[in-house]
Amino acid sequence: MKRIGIITSGGDCGGLNGVIKGAALMARVHGVSCFVIPNGYAGLYNLIEFDKLTELTEERLDKINTNLSGSEAGHSRVKIKKIEDPEKYQRIKKGLEKFGLEGLIISGGDDSGSVMVDLTEHGIPCVHAPKTMDLDLQTYSVGADSTINRIATFLEELKTTAATHNRILAMEVFGRYAGHTAFRGGVAADADAIIIPEIPCDFDILYQHMKQRYFKRIMESDVRAGTYMIVVAEGIKDASGAEIVDENSPVDAFGHKRLAGAGNYVCQQLTKRLKADKSIPDSMKQAGMFVKGINEVPEVRAVTPGHLVRCGHSSAFDVNFGKEVGAGAFILLNQGISGVTVAGINDGNVRYMDTKEAIKQRHVDLRQVTIYEALGICFGRVTGQINTKTEKLTGAVERHF
Repeated sequence: MKRIGIITSGGDCGGLNGVIKGAALMARVHGVSCFVIPNGYAGLYNLIEFDKLTELTEERLDKINTNLSGSEAGHSRVKIKKIEDPEKYQRIKKGLEKFGLEGLIISGGDDSGSVMVDLTEHGIPCVHAPKTMDLDLQTYSVGADSTINRIATFLEELKTTAATHNRILAMEVFGRYAGHTAFRGGVAADADAIIIPEIPCDFDILYQHMKQRYFKRIMESDVRAGTYMIVVAEGIKDASGAEIVDENSPVDAFGHKRLAGAGNYVCQQLTKRLKADKSIPDSMKQAGMFVKGINEVPEVRAVTPGHLVRCGHSSAFDVNFGKEVGAGAFILLNQGISGVTVAGINDGNVRYMDTKEAIKQRHVDLRQVTIYEALGICFGRVTGQINTKTEKLTGAVERHF
């Protein structure tokens, strides 16, 4: 190969500029020119209309700061199959031919990966660098570590305002139907409760946990200050299994409903129980907080950091992983291997798997959850039984780690 294109697609996150730089630098080592196709799959479809593309020369690569989140290549949410143009694949191929591009490196999540599979099946050589802050692919994905760190930081910082006002806070975060980032971010910041899609929430259980811990903290404080912090994944379900969606918003390009209001829903459920609980006025009086008609129950508020968890700076881990999978993606593409996802580079070998398998959604392992339930975090269910089995690793694995 002499010339290749690089695309970043789907949601932006940390580590993406590492993918771009890793791919382009490895291409340069092999004497291959790498070009940015801007605006994700929208740019690929419109490639035939472009007058020129930006080549990732040594000088241009110097301008890319891999410590920053987001992508120098730009993004869009476009599903090629849904474009109402019977000649869409031929149009894309003509665009690639126009610029002499012999293959594509595409960084994206499950939706972007499914489009990559589609392009491969239509004769366009592609390799997938896994990217999604949701951490729900079968491989590790660029962006997850950065997002988890930001979630943990925001939750930790929110404790100051929550404790000042004796508020109960529910912080809603992205993740769709996998709760990895809420789970790991919440654990890292010592959240009191973590509500994830994998476990339908029994709000009576959450309420009792909140009530006991919240008032205990306040009564044990010499200044009667306390809080209770909850991390809520956007795709949660209640005990009946019903999901919380915004019925007034249209579905996105990939047919997904807009998940909205999980944090507010949790607040409503807890507030309703606080108002109906006849023991709360006495608890409020003991804490010196009760004012009839004004401050009769604790305030429960939702906070949604939204896109703040995917912007700013990348974690060092995501920059490292991004550069490695970017470089690995080029190596595979240059060897004529297509339709695969880079899993990483270990012992000097590029590890990869079929993209159709890589993009299958991976959920939180509930066996891991039981460990943290035993440590006192509420997940909105009766505490699961912790597995206390032990397992000795083999000598080879022990040396590897």
